Amino acid sequence: MQTAQHYLTLHNQLGEGSFWNAHEQRLYWLDIKQQRFYRGDIGTDEHEYVDVGVEIGVTAPREAGGLVMATNKGFAFWHPQQPTLQFVANPFEGEENRRFNDGNIDAKGRFWVGTMCDPPNTCPDPVCKLYRLDPDSTVHMMDTGLGMPNGLVWSPDNTIMYLTDSPQQVIYQYDFDLESGVIANRRPFVQTHNEPGVPDGLTIDDQGFLWSVRYNGGKIIRYDPDGKVEREIRVPVPHPTSCAFAGPQLHDLYITTAWDGLNAEEQAQSPQSGDLFHIATGEITGPVRRSFRG
Repeated sequence: MQTAQHYLTLHNQLGEGSFWNAHEQRLYWLDIKQQRFYRGDIGTDEHEYVDVGVEIGVTAPREAGGLVMATNKGFAFWHPQQPTLQFVANPFEGEENRRFNDGNIDAKGRFWVGTMCDPPNTCPDPVCKLYRLDPDSTVHMMDTGLGMPNGLVWSPDNTIMYLTDSPQQVIYQYDFDLESGVIANRRPFVQTHNEPGVPDGLTIDDQGFLWSVRYNGGKIIRYDPDGKVEREIRVPVPHPTSCAFAGPQLHDLYITTAWDGLNAEEQAQSPQSGDLFHIATGEITGPVRRSFRG
């Protein structure tokens, strides 16, 4: 088993949401609980963060400039020349203990994001939902009955959408119609009850293999397109959260982690929890995060 190497000391409480911004040639990631996003130059290790005042579950570049965000107060736009967020819509307004969690941008520039219960144990039944924000700022509820929708990606040919449901210990696949943005026929791609921890962040490489991060499992599992385990990568802290291909050649995998959920003794045993980790993937490359077209 390969082991990811320590890359950058951060001590993020809940590091998450990593992606490579190809236009800027910078790596982005979040600290959800500290209400900030980071961006860094992986060539020099220089990085900065921006406090936004809300918990961000996932973010992505926006073609109109700045970022689109899914937060605990709904969808929002951030622009470096504006002092405050521009909120667009909050489809879970009025629902208690809800926030947006993870998501992604499809090949037509639509923003897909799932909700979660926060704290997670406040929803004993799978009642969370998957939403789609279109470039015209309309919001569509695409699925429901989910425990905690998490990492989300599409197959290289854009015919399958994969969605992680962490407490249900499953990665689902849907039939996906790119033109209409419609999903259908949800079914398990892999069941993961026999693995330590729960499936969290998810990315896909250009060969169509999935890379699933195991929160509280200290590793990443690479699945082939048939759902068979192809390899495992050890992450030397218990709470890895997300991973993304990055760098000019897109053959480096960067991994966010968290100390949130660890007690004082566990933090002392894993002092690099909350830091950024890295592994070179050789000839395996992956996609960049697309831009929201709104």
